[in-house]
Amino acid sequence: MALPAARYASHRPHPDTAPGARDCPRIRIGMYTLVRRFIKTGIGFLALGIALGVYMLVRREFWGTWPHPYLVSAHAHAILAGFVLYLILGVALWLFPRAEKGDTRYQPARIEAAYWLLTVATVLRVAAEASRAWTTEPWQAWMIVGGGAGQAAGIGLYFWTMWSRIRPVGSHLREARGERF
Repeated sequence: MALPAARYASHRPHPDTAPGARDCPRIRIGMYTLVRRFIKTGIGFLALGIALGVYMLVRREFWGTWPHPYLVSAHAHAILAGFVLYLILGVALWLFPRAEKGDTRYQPARIEAAYWLLTVATVLRVAAEASRAWTTEPWQAWMIVGGGAGQAAGIGLYFWTMWSRIRPVGSHLREARGERF
């Protein structure tokens, strides 16, 4: 079976394979720009979340100051809504079957719009929640709520766009033969 060249970067054996396995080709699937952007942004949010966590830990352990609830929330959103969610969305975008020909729902521009909406909203929410640990201004509440609404809209747009790509590709045939996963 011939593999489409645009989807697979190389059919040559990987140089790190075991000596006896050098004759067995390893297929490498290229990673798209938007997928890398999701994953690298997630790693950025992980770094931010870890920095906030270390800051709170040092203050608690050395100065006996428990973290402000808004700082804990900012930390949780950086790790969960930032790192974990972005990795899930990026890997799903990478691994789910391609959209079928004629699919009008899936458009890469919509996924990119979901990325930017989710990124701006998450940064806004994390920044506003973290800043509330030191000052309370009326605009911060609006930024937090706006960030949360933007996150919900971004996630909704992503999954609405991806819905047609969440389909069986051969597994329904194996399940019909009695195979269970």
